Amino acid sequence: MAGAVEPAIQRRRLRTELRRARQSAGLTQRDAAQSLDWSPSKVIRIESGAVGITPVDLRALLTLYGVADKERTEQLVEMARSSRRPGWSSYRSVLSREFLLYLDYESSAAAIRQAEPLLVPGLLQIEEYARAILLQAYQTEPSGVDQRWEVREERQELFERDPRPEMTFVLDEAALRRWVGGAGVMRRQLAHLRSLAESGAADIRYLPFRIGAHQCMRGPFTVLEFQDADDDDVLYLENARGDVFQRDDPEFTAPYKETFIELQDIAVGGTEFIGALDQMIGEMSGGDR
Repeated sequence: MAGAVEPAIQRRRLRTELRRARQSAGLTQRDAAQSLDWSPSKVIRIESGAVGITPVDLRALLTLYGVADKERTEQLVEMARSSRRPGWSSYRSVLSREFLLYLDYESSAAAIRQAEPLLVPGLLQIEEYARAILLQAYQTEPSGVDQRWEVREERQELFERDPRPEMTFVLDEAALRRWVGGAGVMRRQLAHLRSLAESGAADIRYLPFRIGAHQCMRGPFTVLEFQDADDDDVLYLENARGDVFQRDDPEFTAPYKETFIELQDIAVGGTEFIGALDQMIGEMSGGDR
């Protein structure tokens, strides 16, 4: 599913280039639309990344903006073509448009930083745990559970990538102690976290109950960072209903990055985290299998 550069990243880069070219030409979005006999909303939606752009429309815009370099034009045209490739769209029947877009971003991220107060994140879930979450917490129809698990499996291929992205997770202790799927499933889930942490595949830390209130209690969030310095970070938020919110505005994402660093500093990782997992697994040994 992953490629060198996913469609969502191409759309972001293209919209940035088009906005810069328009501004360099001294035109507003309304000016550009009137010149090409388009509706203003079409230019706005292209520059916002809400829709793709055809090579024909792109060439018209570049001509209007005075972009005469043929090599640069062809680069942007190829970027437009790449941005319209389907990506994760085969799952659009079970996933929201916002989450599908997030998956494109995640596939191309150089760093994934996720804070989660309530459950083990999808990238770290075993199948039994994931199915229990989908059925019981998200009330997913049984017919959709298989496809949603397939999505998680494909996402977890990030751990096999070379080089793989830098992945850091900060979990509240509540996410580790809740018996999702029963004690047996939770033991196996915690053992999986232990394996990932010990192997160095991911930096996983937890926030013990003893530290009291912390900012992660306000809700989960994920910050994605990219290799190219021109690609702004992406912030992903999800509320209790499953609605999502994404922003790539540096002024909006920066406070969340700062919050994540603060949480990372107070969270417990390394051998202490491994020891805590072993203790929790032992406490669950008397439960069901």
